[in-house]
Amino acid sequence: MAFGGDFEQQDEVISEINMTPLVDVMLVLLIIFIITVPVLTHSVQVELPRASNSPQQDKPSTITLSVNAKGEVFWNELPVSSTELEVKLAEAARATPQPDIQLRGDRTVAYEHVVKTMAAVQNAGLLKLGFVTDPSA
Repeated sequence: MAFGGDFEQQDEVISEINMTPLVDVMLVLLIIFIITVPVLTHSVQVELPRASNSPQQDKPSTITLSVNAKGEVFWNELPVSSTELEVKLAEAARATPQPDIQLRGDRTVAYEHVVKTMAAVQNAGLLKLGFVTDPSA
């Protein structure tokens, strides 16, 4: 009694896909998924305490120092002398938080005027000094 025929005499190529292993793998994956999902979603119900911790951050103000072509210094568009500048910078250095200083220098101003303004900012103890430029020029 031969059930499957003789293997040595079969020269044909089997062109059918055997679906049995694929179905077995899919059933195993489905069973694993069914078992693990309730474990992952189940949690102990705990009433957690509520806290109203919102950090209060005061944004520092911004002070614009401008130096025109003549070497005159302007504090937020208002002209100031060198002594007034030092007094205002000292007051700004004592503020909490310290303001940001933006320094604008005219293109044709002598470099020494900008350096003197920078030195006054540094001597006052201010930590944040930035330069404003015109990117289109």
